Amino acid sequence: MLNLSPLHGLTAAVHTPFHPDGALNPAVVETQAAYLLQQGVRRVFIGGSTGESHSLTLQERMDLAGRWAEVVQGTAMDLVVHVGSNCLTDARTLAAQAGQAGAAAISALAPSYFKPRSLDVLIDCCAAIASAAPETPFYFYDIPALTGVMLPMPEFLDQAADRIPTLAGLKFTNPDLMAYQLCLQAGDGSWDLPFGVDEHLLGALAMGAKGAVGSGFNFAAPLYLRLLEAFSAGDLERARVEQFRGVRLIQLLARHGYMGAAKATMAMLGVDVGPARLPNTSLSAGQSKVLRSELETLGFFDWIQ
Repeated sequence: MLNLSPLHGLTAAVHTPFHPDGALNPAVVETQAAYLLQQGVRRVFIGGSTGESHSLTLQERMDLAGRWAEVVQGTAMDLVVHVGSNCLTDARTLAAQAGQAGAAAISALAPSYFKPRSLDVLIDCCAAIASAAPETPFYFYDIPALTGVMLPMPEFLDQAADRIPTLAGLKFTNPDLMAYQLCLQAGDGSWDLPFGVDEHLLGALAMGAKGAVGSGFNFAAPLYLRLLEAFSAGDLERARVEQFRGVRLIQLLARHGYMGAAKATMAMLGVDVGPARLPNTSLSAGQSKVLRSELETLGFFDWIQ
């Protein structure tokens, strides 16, 4: 029997920490975990888009997952490991490691170089990965803006149910709220569908979302926790205020190059996750100083108190 704890509430899609020279720096994981727990975040999604997974070697991804598994053991934090890769053998290796380490779930995005051209092929790929961790819930990670794989997720859920025994749902990183609503109704509403677009979270909640996975929860968790609280209380006016703050924050970071700016923001909060890896870019000391000034003007540091 599959032991599923739905990904409700906030799940932080965490950064992969690097040394200044770009080498993996797993020693920072403990600081990341402690900061998130202090901020009220009880679950992490590692090695995804925010984690720059396609810029890591297989060994680095295994080292990262191993370190996270060690750090969260005995804490209130759950671990979700992204295991997707263009190489399905690598993906299966990562899935097996995560399952053996006791991860709460695994997730995988679609191969994106040689793309699956049909739902049938996509399901075959996911089934091959999920079978390497037969006791671990599996979430397909739908992020068409980055993979270029734009297949209908409501139909995926209907067709994959019998072929992937561990399928728990989707990490739905797509602003298409019509498709999201159709997914919520698929399978008589039985699927777990954490939403993955921070700037559309309030809309997803209105559709019926119960959880979210996002990079913004690393540095702005209090803002999003207040959004969830306001929505739950029926205070839509307050929820809209918090959502718009999140939109303005993402807009500001994106102007500087989102990955590098987000990592620079973490350093400002005392969690130095290092630079981004090319082809993502990092901020210079001067650019970080400008960003900090803009964040102060925006009110960011007050928002996260």
